[in-house]
Amino acid sequence: MIIGEAANMLTKEFRDEHPEVPWRNIIDMRNVLVHGYYIASPLFIWETYTKDLGPLLEQVKRYIAELQK
Repeated sequence: MIIGEAANMLTKEFRDEHPEVPWRNIIDMRNVLVHGYYIASPLFIWETYTKDLGPLLEQVKRYIAELQK
């Protein structure tokens, strides 16, 4: 939920400059989790955790490094 909220707070320009990250999917998942929609299955959440968070973390680290230059 926190990642989705943070993604939603990024500027549209930043998200547009980095289309390799599925920003809309991240924000949509946050909405599903927060609002308790019935489509948020435990398996879907687990798969997101195990498959998607690692690559997203690496991408965020690269963005931070770019900003610090």
